Amino acid sequence: MLSLVGLHKRFGDVVALDGAGFEVPPGRIVGFLGPNGAGKTTTMRCVLGLVTPDQGHITWNGAPPTHKDRLRFGYMPEERGLYPKMKIREQLVYFAELSGLGRKASAASADEWLERLNLSDRANSKLEELSHGNQQRVQLAVSLVHGPDLAVLDEPFAGLDPIGVDGMAAVLRQLAASGVGIVFSSHQLDLVEDVCEDVVIIDRGRVVLAGTLDELRVGAGFRYLAVAVDGRRWSPELEGIETTPDVQGRSRYIITDDIPIENVMTLAAADGHLTKFALEPPSLSDLFREAVGQ
Repeated sequence: MLSLVGLHKRFGDVVALDGAGFEVPPGRIVGFLGPNGAGKTTTMRCVLGLVTPDQGHITWNGAPPTHKDRLRFGYMPEERGLYPKMKIREQLVYFAELSGLGRKASAASADEWLERLNLSDRANSKLEELSHGNQQRVQLAVSLVHGPDLAVLDEPFAGLDPIGVDGMAAVLRQLAASGVGIVFSSHQLDLVEDVCEDVVIIDRGRVVLAGTLDELRVGAGFRYLAVAVDGRRWSPELEGIETTPDVQGRSRYIITDDIPIENVMTLAAADGHLTKFALEPPSLSDLFREAVGQ
């Protein structure tokens, strides 16, 4: 279990973290979200020991992580830290050995990850010869080649095509099923909604929302209502009910828990044949905008 409690970090006049904290249980995939500059990367670097928080503490299985513990962490930075002119398989072996694996085990694991990420045919290619998507796969392989207990991934899906996204998502699910704790940041909220069980949203250095997706949807206190009468969208002005466009630009109602749904149905049915009356929970994008005030 990774636990972050009350992390504060300031860089000069810039407050990067302002009491941030959350947990990453083993076998769970945690989506770590926030606007640009919210503190995501600083938090991840604190976990890896690359940045020291001014206040607060980080524990791994109940104790401060040691150097030996952090060798069991996998880190995929947003900015690649690999060697452009070094061959792919050589890089995987090299980084596996840096994390404590022996030469034979490193070579075996390198070959396994090349196979899992469909890179076997590029094993002897230099990194700079690969496409952006394949370079992203190599970066993921480097972060996992030593068999970590925790994976900290900064924008792992960036630049991947839909097939690449599906493949990487499958890898993360397999890792979680084997007991690895995973925390990853992403601006692709629909992807996070599909892959993650838990979500943490940070804004201006503070965690403003955290929990399972189901818990957050139930706790949001509002839902969306789409109504159609005689096959046409029904959207009169109703007191106490806000109308907002959905992602396709169509109107829908925001229904809070104190609005009697039956009253709305009665009003709609009085205007004609009720052909649609659908309540929808808020999406992750809705929760994100609400949490960060956008």
